[in-house]
Amino acid sequence: MHLHDLIGIGFGPSNIALAIALEEGREGRPQQRPLDALFVERQPGFVWHKNMLLDQAHMQISFLKDLATLRNPSSRFTFLNYLHEKDRLQDFINLKTFFPSRHEFNDYLAWAAAQFEDRCAYGEDVFEVLPEPRAGEVRLLRVRSRDAAGAVRERLTRHLVVGVGGMPRVPAEFKAFKDDPRVFHSSNYLEAIARHGEARRIAVVGAGQSAAEIFMDLHGRPQRPQVDLVMRARSIKPSDDSPFVNEIFNADFTDFVFSRSGSEREELLNEYWHTNYAAPDLALIQQIFEVFYRQRVSGEPRHRFLRRHEVAGVQAGEHGLRLTLRDLNHERTITQDYDAIVLATGYERDRHRSLLAPLAPYLGDWEVDRHYRLRGQPNFHPSVFLQGACELTHGLSDTLLSVTAIRSGEIRGALHGATGLDHATGRQESSRQAA
Repeated sequence: MHLHDLIGIGFGPSNIALAIALEEGREGRPQQRPLDALFVERQPGFVWHKNMLLDQAHMQISFLKDLATLRNPSSRFTFLNYLHEKDRLQDFINLKTFFPSRHEFNDYLAWAAAQFEDRCAYGEDVFEVLPEPRAGEVRLLRVRSRDAAGAVRERLTRHLVVGVGGMPRVPAEFKAFKDDPRVFHSSNYLEAIARHGEARRIAVVGAGQSAAEIFMDLHGRPQRPQVDLVMRARSIKPSDDSPFVNEIFNADFTDFVFSRSGSEREELLNEYWHTNYAAPDLALIQQIFEVFYRQRVSGEPRHRFLRRHEVAGVQAGEHGLRLTLRDLNHERTITQDYDAIVLATGYERDRHRSLLAPLAPYLGDWEVDRHYRLRGQPNFHPSVFLQGACELTHGLSDTLLSVTAIRSGEIRGALHGATGLDHATGRQESSRQAA
């Protein structure tokens, strides 16, 4: 069986950025053996949040925080070079914005991913990672995946990087309805809502960017459904993107967070929580406010903003789905029937635990070092890196694009040390030592 130096699980932005960093780490060193890296992606081809590519949606983060710029501004994989190759650079400049449409950024990511087609196995879902013990030592891992036809493929690797993204968070009240097509998560929005073109009344549960975008998308649909925006919060709060607050997404702030105690990290996460969670763009909030204001002017209350309401129960009936909502303002309970319910309730970031469960005896408390590497037992030699699952130790930027470029360089540096390859790791990597 062919032995890889590295297998990456998932080929989203984080692992694309790592593929770029590994590629650029070899530039100018043709005599050095390249790292044998393969990425395994369950989707049949690259697409990024395909069910939230809404027509009016824009990025909430500057295009300069792309796959490469902050690590290597001269990289050919920057967003600016993408625009140049697509012959749109001058026109983009004339837009006078740092925030491209989500459609365009998805196209940029697909453009970058396409340059690594020979290093990605698409259409395979990794379901298990097994240790390969020899004489009490583990030096290799066996990665098992299944393709669309059900065929199982096994590969051996010295090291592993897990970049599987988040899994939809479904509130407990809705777990019994996971197979009901009338209840769906925002991650499946466009595909699911296409099956509900005749829905007259829809509930959107959530208070973040996705909930706000979906509300406005439903508002603009020709079927003119009635939409209830349901949230526990008193109001929709905007994300704080002011300059000093935005410094928490700088790469050096990761060092600061990692160096703090557990209680200090928790305080930092709580203090800045609304920079990333339940915090839509201010312009989007203003659009929603205008919708409700125009309703008051016209006297036609099509939509409702059910703030300070929480879901107390869900029932399926002949008239659709009945939500029991607890009105926290007036301490009363109300019920309402819906044709569809959209859960804009965020994501869980712990899928790596089930995926790596067979390795648990070697991984202790699932702690990571500064280079995003799980701390293993002395007899466990593979490096296992986590991308996008280290928020508690590395800060709020961990699940975002903000540090993706630099993180890929840090992981590259740690990989080269682990594999014994003599590659220069660049300024960012050499300035940071693994904890």
